[in-house]
Amino acid sequence: MRNTAKITTAVLAAGALTLGLSACGSDKDAASDTSGPLIVAASPTPHAEILNYVKDNLAKDAGLDLEVKEFTDYVTPNTATEDGSVGANYFQTQPYLDDFNKKNGTHIVSVVDVHLEPLGLYSHKAGKADGLKSGATVAVPNDTVNEGRALQLLAANGLITLKDGVGTSATPSDITGNPKNLKFKELEAAQTPRSLDDVDAAVVNGNYAIEADLKPAKDSLLLESAKGNPNSNLLAVKEGQEDDPRVKKLAELLNSPQVKKFIEDKYAGAVLPSF
Repeated sequence: MRNTAKITTAVLAAGALTLGLSACGSDKDAASDTSGPLIVAASPTPHAEILNYVKDNLAKDAGLDLEVKEFTDYVTPNTATEDGSVGANYFQTQPYLDDFNKKNGTHIVSVVDVHLEPLGLYSHKAGKADGLKSGATVAVPNDTVNEGRALQLLAANGLITLKDGVGTSATPSDITGNPKNLKFKELEAAQTPRSLDDVDAAVVNGNYAIEADLKPAKDSLLLESAKGNPNSNLLAVKEGQEDDPRVKKLAELLNSPQVKKFIEDKYAGAVLPSF
């Protein structure tokens, strides 16, 4: 129905950059040929859904040939953008991008903010956050930025306290107060909703909550506030590709009134426009 290639990958460890470069080498000229389609790497939900809305409803009239490739990890979209296998990606926040560039020596830059996926705390065993029992186990994402966001969410709601200034780099070792003696289970972000039957609660990224049929506005015990939140998901390219006319067209469409309405109607508060 849609010209979308689904690529499922495992979590990549230290060799992720090398693996990503070799795995995607077949599309080496995808980014440099501005006369061809703009290939965008995206997480399935909601990023690829939003891109496919643009592809099916807006791109043709704008003169944009758009191709969407889906990835289920948070590494390969950046390595593919770095090596030119894709022309852009749409799956990450600015703090995650900054951390990724620093750790991997990549040169990915933001083009435009599109949406926020509020990160939330969910439980199959407690009806409210302060109902978590002493010694409860809480699953959190194990990547640097999302783990920090998870701990900041708990801290903002009084479940823990953190060292001053740690921000989204926070880890459990930065906890200075833990009145409920919570224990933390660090998991790959995609695994957190699947852990809900095995732990007392889990902090889940918005896209994975949606995929797991969780409704953040209704089902979460705690939910990130959109006001002043720096964790908007963005369209990104390799440095130097910002002026690609295809990228500019896509950025304009992703910040259009039509896309804003699509996000608001489809996700009912689980995804919030950032423009």
